[in-house]
Amino acid sequence: MDEPIRPDPLRWLLYAYGAALPARHRSWVLHDVSAPSWQLRHLARVTVQLLPIGVALYLLIPGPPYVKALSVLAGALLGYFYSVAYMYESVEHRVAKAGYPVGHAAAVRAAAGAADRAAAQERYERRWRD
Repeated sequence: MDEPIRPDPLRWLLYAYGAALPARHRSWVLHDVSAPSWQLRHLARVTVQLLPIGVALYLLIPGPPYVKALSVLAGALLGYFYSVAYMYESVEHRVAKAGYPVGHAAAVRAAAGAADRAAAQERYERRWRD
């Protein structure tokens, strides 16, 4: 695999909102959705998506500040809920836009964790099966 080339901040912002990156960032997209921190990276992208909406709603909703803050918080929690519910589909769609087959990111993550799962299985077998 070639060395991942990280996109510049503007391209990353567009990527966070769903735009495809140029082909030179193809391996970085795969790294982004298959690194050990891929779930945190996904939540960071969601935060970038929700933040401007939350700020705009806070400024536009009439009423006391605590009501506005709680309203925005409730909306953000709902946004995070659906984002986490569709996290796997979302990252697979990003990988497909980068030119990889659907399911490739999950396969890369599974291969990366295979040794850890095998070691955990062996520890389990030693402890509970002997």
